Amino acid sequence: MSEKKVSIGQMAEAVMDGLIEYAGLATDVMKDCVTKAGNTVKSEVKANAPVRTGQYKKGWAVKKQKETANALELVVHNKKRYQLTHLLEKGHAKRGGGRVRAFPHIAPAEQAGIRELEEGIRRGLEG
Repeated sequence: MSEKKVSIGQMAEAVMDGLIEYAGLATDVMKDCVTKAGNTVKSEVKANAPVRTGQYKKGWAVKKQKETANALELVVHNKKRYQLTHLLEKGHAKRGGGRVRAFPHIAPAEQAGIRELEEGIRRGLEG
């Protein structure tokens, strides 16, 4: 925001102009950081996903759920083998008794994405 002299009568307008400019900057930074964090989560899930046939690992994608003027929602999901995500992440009961071990690969990627998003927004708004 440029420094300029304003009279008392123009003070409210000058403050509103500054706030509108900051809101636009914050929205751009936020949308950029959300996109980067979504791609990071996808790549980490893909890298740590269990591999048997490879179809589950290859199926991860980022989808834009909703975008408005000041919000962006992304979903990281498995297009091909979505039924397996919960079973592999949490483990499940076997037919004859016992349990299949869990392969936690989604939760660690989610936590990394949250950290990246918070740090990116903080850096973008500070500098």
